[in-house]
Amino acid sequence: MAFISGIKDDDPVAGVFAWNMDGGRAISEWHQVFMRGDSPLTIAQRELIGAYTSGLNACPLCCGVHTLVAQSFGIDEGVITALVNDLDSAPVDDKLKALLRFVRKVNQEPSKMTQADADAVFAAGWDERALHDAVNICAMFNFMNRLVLGLGADQGKIGQFFPQLAKLLIDGGYDQPVYSEAGA
Repeated sequence: MAFISGIKDDDPVAGVFAWNMDGGRAISEWHQVFMRGDSPLTIAQRELIGAYTSGLNACPLCCGVHTLVAQSFGIDEGVITALVNDLDSAPVDDKLKALLRFVRKVNQEPSKMTQADADAVFAAGWDERALHDAVNICAMFNFMNRLVLGLGADQGKIGQFFPQLAKLLIDGGYDQPVYSEAGA
């Protein structure tokens, strides 16, 4: 059970967004821009970064749902768990590992980022836009992880609803009314 009213197990994000409809719409638009808009990162890579960030943050809702979304766009089953457990031995190419090392450091030690960290991403073959987008995705998922965990929206039997929540994102992207009139 969530800490505040209007947040249901079967669609907790809609309940969270319903508390401030303008905020919910703004969050959805931010997601749509970086998760489905123009980017040098594929949709699969962007979903992987989101699920990976959420896995590092131990947010079962965001990690679970976005793992399924990433898999629907071509990420193999088990990859995100492998990345969270040990990025260096995970079954992804070295170019992606370089970007994910950067994401991990942004996530865990943002005050310690250096030019050398960015240069490692560029040396692996990514451009500035890819770095920019990866940082935005990491920040976005940190925001969402704290929002759902802070409001208790990840309580109960939420895992059973991962497939239906993932299907909404797979079929409709992020530019949809995931918020409802319920809430405060």
